[in-house]
Amino acid sequence: MPQLNTLVLKDGAATPADHTFEPRDVTAGIATLVESTGIPLGDRRVTVSVQRTASGRVKPTVKFVVPVTQEVTEGGATVAKIVRTGYADLTFNFDPGSTTQERKDLIAFVRNSLATAQTMMVGALQDLNGIY
Repeated sequence: MPQLNTLVLKDGAATPADHTFEPRDVTAGIATLVESTGIPLGDRRVTVSVQRTASGRVKPTVKFVVPVTQEVTEGGATVAKIVRTGYADLTFNFDPGSTTQERKDLIAFVRNSLATAQTMMVGALQDLNGIY
């Protein structure tokens, strides 16, 4: 069983910067990591869990929540408000008879499908264009 630890991920900027997601806690089997913005409302979060279904399937799930905050003045006080949030929810679903290689292959397919060279995926996910 892997231990909850820091996750460092590069962003998508022209000169990618590292973003450090620190362990927050594990509750009900869901591990939470947070990149603190100094304002908890705006913290970026990653959650990781592994569930088992009644039929015996194993479902690892990774979720990203990336809020964008803006300071606004309300009643003479400046406060942070979430103005929009990006979400990503990636759920794998494996048969209990799957081999390590089969799981590696599926993970590699997903990882490689998100590469910048995959113009169809970039067009749909990043540029929000429909596929024809």
